[in-house]
Amino acid sequence: MTLEQFFKENPVAALGFSGGVDSSYLLYAGLRYGAKIKAYYAHTAFQPEFELKDARRLAQHIGADVTVLEMDVLDNTQVTANPPDRCYFCKTAIFGALCARARADNIPLVIDGTNASDDAGDRPGMKALAELSIRSPLRECNITKDEVRRLSKEAGLPTWDKPAYACLATRIPPGRTITKELLRRVEKAEEALFALGFTDFRARVMGDAAKLQFPPDQMNTLLEKRLCVVEKIKPYFPTVLLDLEGRG
Repeated sequence: MTLEQFFKENPVAALGFSGGVDSSYLLYAGLRYGAKIKAYYAHTAFQPEFELKDARRLAQHIGADVTVLEMDVLDNTQVTANPPDRCYFCKTAIFGALCARARADNIPLVIDGTNASDDAGDRPGMKALAELSIRSPLRECNITKDEVRRLSKEAGLPTWDKPAYACLATRIPPGRTITKELLRRVEKAEEALFALGFTDFRARVMGDAAKLQFPPDQMNTLLEKRLCVVEKIKPYFPTVLLDLEGRG
């Protein structure tokens, strides 16, 4: 099946839209193939503010509207307890709310941007999507992450080379309670790193320290800016550590 065939068979759908590479291309493709796609952005404490701005900017670029759903995931104790399968409970809550909104808006189908490169065996969130009957056109059409980036570049989408950015909760180790304050500290630390010109990094919580992970090609720049990095992170984490293995 091709995406064009998928959208001909499913001409009306609600899209769980993040503004990332996958959901952005899916929104573009759906509109290109004549489908009525309504994009919904779930705004929670797990997403930094720049993600919402990026989502709105991309939607404007392709002439789509975005409905923002305000959600308090921190009100869900199964999420804040942060078990290893936290993503299952989080996806269930978010996409459950999206399904309810889609029904209220008379939209029969909910889709998401999961692609063919995503490993279902390692993603509790995909179990939640299956239970809620969320369909993943990119995955169904066997379109990989690399293909999404290539197709996005060909389409002139500014997201084609956007680095993957997992939610802020992934910076907190399983078993440690997720709080609004801890998420704020992570977000502020990562904002500081963005401001210094770094990309595709993570500031992971380790005790009361921030363990920084950078791609290997940014390590030399990091060492040159080491003192500045420490100065910028210190207001949020008293100890700043570096993962020498970096991000793969």
